[in-house]
Amino acid sequence: MNKQQLIDQIRQKRSFLCVGLDTDIKKIPPHLTETESPIFAFNKAIIDATAPYCVAYKPNLAFYESLGVEGMKAFEHTVRYLRKYYPQHFVIADAKRGDIGNTSAMYARTFFEEYDVDSLTVAPYMGEDSVTPFLGYEGKWVILLALTSNPGSKDFQLFADSEGQRLFEKVIIKSKEWAGPDRMMYVVGATRGEMFKDIRRLAPDHFLLVPGVGAQGGSLEEVCKYGMNKDCGLLVNSSRGIIYASNGEDFAEAAASSASKLQLQMKEILDQAKF
Repeated sequence: MNKQQLIDQIRQKRSFLCVGLDTDIKKIPPHLTETESPIFAFNKAIIDATAPYCVAYKPNLAFYESLGVEGMKAFEHTVRYLRKYYPQHFVIADAKRGDIGNTSAMYARTFFEEYDVDSLTVAPYMGEDSVTPFLGYEGKWVILLALTSNPGSKDFQLFADSEGQRLFEKVIIKSKEWAGPDRMMYVVGATRGEMFKDIRRLAPDHFLLVPGVGAQGGSLEEVCKYGMNKDCGLLVNSSRGIIYASNGEDFAEAAASSASKLQLQMKEILDQAKF
């Protein structure tokens, strides 16, 4: 999916919602544990229920890898299901990879050739040669960690050099030399508020993947006020607030209701922005 196709999906669906598939075997409804593949059964139901309200899905690899081979089978089946039945949705593998060049090349082969996802989250802190192998695939996106929503992000990402430039700013400035806004996005946590102004000063045309709305306390209105650009430029992720809206047999219906509420808020924001 290229940038214009993503923008078109946002405009048509009046939504920039990304549903995070952080599927924990210990949190899914008990009746699903008796199925052959509980994680995939849960994901399939969530996808079918929420697809009308979102433009993207983001499976977090940690939740699948924690179950070994069976977990990775569930991840693969989830991606295959999305590709077959919901090809218009943008698929993000939230794996936060990044290593020396030849290792990154293998990670890129894994996610872009074997699993055929649209994009992959990448940690940039080993530098250019750890990121560029992911950029060798036409039509695929790299989503670099820039300013994350977790409390510990201040330990390094907000550290400033002698000239006052913070590390997340250095990451954005340098990485723009590797790819443009048609191939690269940045992760910026929803809890960052007015700091989105600093992000937009450096990356006015890039899409931002924004976790932290909902369970982590981020404000959708604040994110949009400071982070939206002329192309919308946002994929706002919600995971727990949607997929665990209910632990009963109505879990899919509850997820749809939660996703619908967010989509309606997004529609109002897009309408106000005349997008």
